[in-house]
Amino acid sequence: MNNIKYNIAEIITCTELEGPYKRLAIWFQGCNLNCKGCFNPKLIPLTKANILSLNQVLDIIYDSKQKNNIEGVTFLGGEPTLQQHLNVLCEKIQKMDLGIILFTGKQYEEISENLVQNVDMIIDGPFILQKLENKRRIIGSTNQKIINISKRYINDLNWFYNYKEDNYEINVGDKILITGEAI
Repeated sequence: MNNIKYNIAEIITCTELEGPYKRLAIWFQGCNLNCKGCFNPKLIPLTKANILSLNQVLDIIYDSKQKNNIEGVTFLGGEPTLQQHLNVLCEKIQKMDLGIILFTGKQYEEISENLVQNVDMIIDGPFILQKLENKRRIIGSTNQKIINISKRYINDLNWFYNYKEDNYEINVGDKILITGEAI
């Protein structure tokens, strides 16, 4: 397990815009789906960004849990499922009693069972520019489904539908990172 590594584009250690409750968000580098109009085109190239070991990622998550009282972790991309051993990271996160939301451009049926069983919610499906979403928060197109794997977020689905204004967060660290959405 010491040689497990992940290709990470960005990490925000505390956000309230990438799912219900306070969360840590990880954007993985690389995607092979080539969705026209992708919201994160800089994350498409299958190139090295920030290569972090399993233990480094877990340390960042643990630190955020202690300092920020996060409830969970959200995986975004790029395409998170391209990361080898993502299921191992999920297993370790769940042992910290944190929830996991996985965004993927793949269909639910295409995701390996060992990954599915270690997340709480999946938002699946490719981004389709012609089906732009305007009713649900942080979901790109109307074809994408919210799938509860566990019961952890079963009572939190309203979070995805309660959005009436533009939302932005500005995180200042080594660089300034602005996240959010506007219709």
